[in-house]
This record gives sequence, structure tokens and C-alpha cells, in this order.
Amino acid sequence: MRLIRELEGLQAERGCLDEASLRELSSRLGVPLYRLEGLVSFYPHFRTEPAPPVTISVCRDMSCHLAGPEHVADALREELGGTEGLAVEEASCLGCCELAPAARVNGHPCQLQDSAELASSMAGGDPGLGGDERDEREWKSDPYGEAERYGVLRAALESPSPTDEAERIVDALQESGLRGMGGAGFPTGLKWKLVRGEEARPKYVVCNADESEPGTFKDRVIMEELPHLVVEGIALGAFVVGAEKGIIYLRHEYGRAKAALEAELDRARVAGLLGSGVLGSDFSLEIEIFVSPGGYILGEETALLEALEDRRGEPRNKPPFPGQVGLRGRPTLMNNVETLALVPGILRRGVPWWQSAGRDGHAGLKFISVSGHVEKPGVYEIPTGTAVAELIELAGGVSGGRALKAFAPGGASSNFLPADHADVPIDFATIEERGSMMGSGALVVVAEGTPLLPLAANVVRFFRNESCGKCVPCRLGTQKATEMIEATLESGVPLDWSVIRKLNLLLGETSICGLGYVALNPLISVAEHWPEEVPGCSAEAPE
Repeated sequence: MRLIRELEGLQAERGCLDEASLRELSSRLGVPLYRLEGLVSFYPHFRTEPAPPVTISVCRDMSCHLAGPEHVADALREELGGTEGLAVEEASCLGCCELAPAARVNGHPCQLQDSAELASSMAGGDPGLGGDERDEREWKSDPYGEAERYGVLRAALESPSPTDEAERIVDALQESGLRGMGGAGFPTGLKWKLVRGEEARPKYVVCNADESEPGTFKDRVIMEELPHLVVEGIALGAFVVGAEKGIIYLRHEYGRAKAALEAELDRARVAGLLGSGVLGSDFSLEIEIFVSPGGYILGEETALLEALEDRRGEPRNKPPFPGQVGLRGRPTLMNNVETLALVPGILRRGVPWWQSAGRDGHAGLKFISVSGHVEKPGVYEIPTGTAVAELIELAGGVSGGRALKAFAPGGASSNFLPADHADVPIDFATIEERGSMMGSGALVVVAEGTPLLPLAANVVRFFRNESCGKCVPCRLGTQKATEMIEATLESGVPLDWSVIRKLNLLLGETSICGLGYVALNPLISVAEHWPEEVPGCSAEAPE
């Protein structure tokens, strides 16, 4: 983490990482210049030339594609043409899909229609940002309310037998059936048990807060509004597996979440819940925030570990898994934000509460990001088992009173499903039975009248752009698929489904990480359910 932090500090100080700065840093640290150049060329947050005083970053991905006209960045450049010290750039998903079409002005999120005014105020020396006031929301997942927080951690540390208490926590999580909410859905209790059973020391706990998939922003809201649950979840994980170090790996666009987490960590330290000998026990824990230097691929757990070890964020071959050989070669417990935030509630209220919190035999609660063609995009906390159609109604219904055409139940990586599947209960197994997946917990709604091939092209293009390039089939396969779809959109050239099928099989069989597995999902699912919208396709073509 030292090199990346040094590079971030140097860029903050000088505005960019030019050759002279890198040579100076290489000499000071005794690190070969090529290592520094390799990091700078890989991570999109680093730049080798100074940025203009004001930069408007315009989102080009899934939810914003649905909300805005094409080529909005070009139109904005033309509108602001000649404005000194101001630049407009396209960017991958900015993590504020509820504002779609969204932009960030020097990192501050806003709706696109407000970006020019905000940029002008910044250029004039007046940020014009106002406060960061938010309506207080009550979340069912928070077991504390007005009660003293960190109650589960306090009780665990007061236990006369820490070993028995750790085993009890593992058993409760296994009985609850809680699964990882970052996309993979691995059983949480089993993961904690496996890492606990590893003998190597030291151990680490990493909170994966690098959600970067289009349509997904629930973890950001959890960190902003429920940071105490995230911190307690990390601490409980550390207590169970025997770790003394926790790291929150945070995407760099999440400035508000970072501030909320920093404030919460300060409160926890003051209360004696972090540091050496927490609350007078034998348990010690330090938690720090590591800000990602950017890139969707860093959400993949082993790519994230590579970044923490000051390397390019390219996924590792598995096995071994991080629970066995993780950060610095040591056992590492890694869960995403939502998973960790749900742990305190389950342990404080009990497994029966969790199992009864769902609907119609489904267990628990679920945070879902809702965006696209809905009247009230945002993050909703629902009983697991709630139908997609009901969630859409909670979000105000399909925007403009239109009919539902399609939806992606798990973000950009999930297969599109048609409107007649909107009765599906939101849970891992039920969505998989319909041919899609829970994924990153992001419902993207598509209204009737929306052409789906351009939307599929947008998502495939995102995965092409975000491929790390380590796997040749993924790097070249996503590029080939993008070129084929764009040719179809531009000139009506029929898609060659024999090639698409081979590419999909090749990426699924040879990619090291999940990006290659899912990159063509949008196209395949559009062709399956709406073959009339894909030139050269028949109902049987995607099989």
C-alpha cells in the first residue's frame, strides 16, 4: 500500500505524475522507475498531465444511457466551448446512478443538467455546493435505534470464553443462511469458519467497498448512513477469525462515504472499540481506509489484493483462495459492505428474527439499488422474497406511466429478463431459476419503447473498457464482440451468431475472473428474449 499511497500523495501535491516526479519518487524510495510507471499506466485515477481547474465527468454507462440522449458529453463540450480552465470528459459509471443522467464536477456528484452551473461556480471560486443534509431514514437492518451501538461486539468481548463465543457467532451465521451480497453469494458463515480454521498468522479482514458496476450504489448508501454497522461487522469478523488488522477498500469516487467512515472510526477509537486491548480484553484491532486508484476490475477480490500489495490490479488464479492465501500471503477474510453490515443485526436479534424478516419462506432483508426508468430511483431495503414488480412500485413505478419492457435484476452483469418475469421473488435461487442472477443487488428498469440492442452494446462496451487485459481471450473477445454489435447498429450488418456463441464459450472457459464470464450476458439475453431486435438472430441463435 505504500507505493500507491505515495503516488496519490504526490499527485495531490503536484497535480499530476509526470516523468520528473516519478523519477524523483523512484530515487527517494529506491524503487525501480518501471514499477511506478506500471502502476500509473494501469490505474485510471492517476494522470501524467495536469488536470484543468474544473473537470466535468459525464457518466456514459447503463443507467445514464437509459436516462439521457446519446453523445451528451459532446453536446456539453459544445455548450461550454471556450470556457477557460474547464474540460468535459466521459467516464465509466460514477456510482450515483440515482442521479442519472449523472455527472461529477471535480468529484462532486450532480445531475447532468446541473453540472454546467456547478462548474461555472467552481471556476468563479464559489463551489456552490451547500451542505450535505440528508433525510434521516430508519433502516430495519439497524438493530440499535436509540440503544448503545456495538452491542454485539461488546457482548462478545465480555464473554468468559472468547473461543466459545466465536464458534457461536459462526454457527449463527451458518444457520441464518446469510450469503455474500457482492455478487458471488458464497455462504458467509462458512467463509468465516474456513478463515478461522487457518493456522497461519497474521490474518486480515478486508471490507470490499469498491462497488463499480453500473446500476449499483447500495453499498455507498450503507456506508454513508450506517457506517457503524460496517465497522462493527469488520470488528466481529476480526474477532472470529483472529485478525488484528482491518482494511476498508473504498472506491475513490465515494468521498461522502469516506468522510462518514472516518468519523465513525474516530468515534469507535474514542469509545475504546479500536486499538490495543479493546474494552480491556485480549482482542486488538486497527481499521484503516484504503482509497482505490480506480477501475471496475478492483472489485474482484484477488485484483483488490494485488492493489493492496502495490501491484497492478490483475486477478490471480484461484485456488488458493484469499481465505487461505490472501493479503501478503496470509489468510484474509473478505466480505462486501452489505454483508458485513447485516451481521450485527442477525447476531443481536437472533436467527429466528432474520429468517422471519423475509417473505414467503425467504430469509432476511436485502438492500437493492433501483435505477433506470423509475420515478424514484434510490436504495430500498426490502424483505427478501419481494417481487420485482412490487419493488418497482415502491420506486414510484415505471417512469412516465409507461409499461415495463425489461429489467436487469442484478446490475450490468445480470441477464435481462422480460416484463412477464417481474413476478419473480428477489432471492438468489428464484432469480437464477428465471435465467438471471442476484448479482450486485441492482435492479435496472427498462420501459417499453426502449431499443435493447443499443443498451446491450452499452453494457458489453463497459466490460470491454474495464477488462484488465491480463487474459487474452477476455481482452480481445470483448473487443471483437463490441465491434460486431457496433457494426450491426451502424449499418444493420447481421450479427454472426456462430462467432458470438464461440466468443461467449471462450470467455467463460478461459477467463481468470468473473468479468469474462458475464461480459456477453446482456447481448445473449436480449437475443434470447427479443430476437426480433437483433439482426441476424433467431430464437434459437443464442443457445
